[in-house]
Amino acid sequence: MRLEIKSATKITSIEEVTNNEHGSPYDRGSADAWYGRRPHPHWFPKGTYMCKRIKEDKMSEQEIAEYHFGYMNSEFGGKDWG
Repeated sequence: MRLEIKSATKITSIEEVTNNEHGSPYDRGSADAWYGRRPHPHWFPKGTYMCKRIKEDKMSEQEIAEYHFGYMNSEFGGKDWG
């Protein structure tokens, strides 16, 4: 599977991530990678499932880039389903 990143902004280090709190684009990207889900940029401004989900069409280029950075650079090896 080839990951197609639609953001014009490219993040190259964690220092460029503006928000890594629970529910942030970075956090959601990392969680999607952990659970083996396909990448679908989104986030929750008040924390995961604590408010309405913000979908990709309402996200800034920076937020989309942070989601993809979290997805591609997850520090976890993935959930062990076995």
